[in-house]
Amino acid sequence: MPAAPRPRVRRRVVGIPLLVALLAMLHVACATPGGERELRVTATAYNSHPSQTRGDPNRAAWGDVLEPGMRAIAVSRDLIDLGLTHGTRVRIEGLEGEYLVMDKMAKRWKRRIDVYMGDDLEAARSWGRRDVRISWLPAP
Repeated sequence: MPAAPRPRVRRRVVGIPLLVALLAMLHVACATPGGERELRVTATAYNSHPSQTRGDPNRAAWGDVLEPGMRAIAVSRDLIDLGLTHGTRVRIEGLEGEYLVMDKMAKRWKRRIDVYMGDDLEAARSWGRRDVRISWLPAP
């Protein structure tokens, strides 16, 4: 007598899009042992110059007053969701010290920071556009 046919076992396969999304999230903002997060972003520079804004060139989006010499950055809005909120201290590859998140960029920008260069237009032009690694500790 032939053996009874085995029942079919349905196996669920993790969809490739789900796997890609999970790997991207892991890559985008990986946590290091101390809770520090890192990310590669495009970094540009900006100044307190009327041609670079619609309003007061010294007033940031969260209401802070920017002054030459401050170490401040603006962040694209997608980075806010990753923990780069107002007042977060950020280290930027290629620059010394820490910078404070004090401004937001226009909604059209993604995965980008803008380094504040005060009134120094030449320093901003010299910085140009760079791909850099940033790191920060998210707020508790």
